[in-house]
Amino acid sequence: MKIDYYPETDSLYIDLSEKSSVESREISEGIVLDYDAEGNLVGIDIDNASTKVQLKDLSLRKLPADIRATA
Repeated sequence: MKIDYYPETDSLYIDLSEKSSVESREISEGIVLDYDAEGNLVGIDIDNASTKVQLKDLSLRKLPADIRATA
């Protein structure tokens, strides 16, 4: 899973899978869910993220994974 913030467009993308998106559905204004060919959720796109998400605070708890930070 990867989380990318794009300040030039104020959008946040949460990449849940390495599979490609073949379908997108806007579930509310500025919130788009991306699905693969089998209908599995592969990503979440949030437009105007700074008004919808607390970008300055990220907590990860009890994840069974190695955590890496990249700039």
